[in-house]
Amino acid sequence: MKLPIKSVLLMSSVILAGCAMNNAPGSNESVPTVGGTQAAPQSPLYQFPAMRPATGSKIIIVDPNEHAWGAYGPDGALVAEGPASTGRDFCPDIGQPCKTPAGTFEVYRKGGADCKSKIFPIPEGGAPMPYCMYFHGGYALHGSYEVPPNYNASHGCVRMHPSDAEWLSDNFVTIGTKVQILPY
Repeated sequence: MKLPIKSVLLMSSVILAGCAMNNAPGSNESVPTVGGTQAAPQSPLYQFPAMRPATGSKIIIVDPNEHAWGAYGPDGALVAEGPASTGRDFCPDIGQPCKTPAGTFEVYRKGGADCKSKIFPIPEGGAPMPYCMYFHGGYALHGSYEVPPNYNASHGCVRMHPSDAEWLSDNFVTIGTKVQILPY
């Protein structure tokens, strides 16, 4: 479904303002659900296909070119999607490229709201990474209060809105969930 440009611009301004685009707890407004669980917000800037071939496994697909993620159930149906920011071409503080590696991986460790980086910022670490979901070495999907809408800004992790990371961690991702990072 294509949205009128006025709607896209209005929704884009909501994201830029830092809103999570889902209803606050206790709100009387209707909240979309997936399998009886509150659904994650949907991205107005990029929309993943509603279906992909069924694999029998859950998968999160991250597209660094579209600055977005999409979560698909085992039946191939899109469950949720949202904005994301992946690794930059070059990180001056470490003096090397820091793109998120392309490939298909599996989540091997998860953390809660208090998850923090052990490396960044250099030299002591401590950057907040709420609801981190590690999928390859030190690379993780995680919440961030800095998710630029149209460029990649991280040291290689996949940044997403904290509410999206919380929803994924609580309702979708388990140890072994597949994560596919598309090539830049």
